[in-house]
Amino acid sequence: MAVARQRVTIAAIAEAAGVSVPTVSRVLNGRSDVSPQTRELIERLLREHDYRPRNSRHSGRARLVDLVFNDLDSPWALELIRGVEDVAHASGVGTVVSQVHRRTTATRQWLQNLRARASDGVIFVTSDVAEPVHNELHRLKVPVVIIDPAGGAASDVPTIGATNWSGGRTATDHLLSLGHRRIGFVAGPKNLLCSRARLDGYRAALEAAGIRADEALIETGDFRHESGFVAGCRLLDLADPPTAVFASSDLMALGVCEAARRRGMRVPEQLSVVGFDDLPESQWASPPLTTIRQPLAEMGALAARTVLRLSRGESIETPRVELVTKLMVRESTAPAR
Repeated sequence: MAVARQRVTIAAIAEAAGVSVPTVSRVLNGRSDVSPQTRELIERLLREHDYRPRNSRHSGRARLVDLVFNDLDSPWALELIRGVEDVAHASGVGTVVSQVHRRTTATRQWLQNLRARASDGVIFVTSDVAEPVHNELHRLKVPVVIIDPAGGAASDVPTIGATNWSGGRTATDHLLSLGHRRIGFVAGPKNLLCSRARLDGYRAALEAAGIRADEALIETGDFRHESGFVAGCRLLDLADPPTAVFASSDLMALGVCEAARRRGMRVPEQLSVVGFDDLPESQWASPPLTTIRQPLAEMGALAARTVLRLSRGESIETPRVELVTKLMVRESTAPAR
């Protein structure tokens, strides 16, 4: 059934989706007790028909959610933005994306801008909230959610992440199951919890297989192509190089593949490579990349629902949520020769 584009009501959206009015209300309120398929359908209809809820509490100003990155130069940032924007738009809320570059001056300017326009909530990505910033946001009564916190977030700040340790172990177990025993690892930044968890998962898989982790096979990067390429060169130039490499981001994994290509090595015939993220371009790489799928858009969507619930004064069930990662087997891994 088509819904008229003028003066769209919750009842009309519910009828179009084949659900009850309370179900649509639960989606608008960011409640978790709606199936993913139903939520996706309702949010799509809300976007298509440009539904705008009437809310006197926010009358007189635009409703906004702030999404704050340290850096915006990675495709995974776009996936997070997509997830946040889908939920925000369906709830009649705008999204303000900022980049602070980890600089105090940039953070100070961002806070000044926030005070000037007001915000329903703030979502920080891969960062800690400095105490002065946390105190100021608390004073302004602006709720905060963190996606992939760098360290230990304050106890009153909800965090959204993925099962990074499990993903790291699963990726390494996959390579072990193919007969690889010298498995290189390219870690992400040491200051991030997600990076340390993936490294711990790698070590745990090796230990469970009775293999001592060789520190010469562990390199550190920054999640970007270039660092993966540099780390791959170092690993492949060892006197006894690895037969497989697990890189803790897709971009670094593609950098490792380029390092192998420049040395005349074929992936996966001479080197198996696994990434982490499952960015859209990973399946279009040559060969398509085996990787751990991190549900980035879903993480963004959940962060948006959580911060909007907090903005309405609602309580949340748990302060720390980890979404499940999944191994995506493609053509960049093969049995050890």
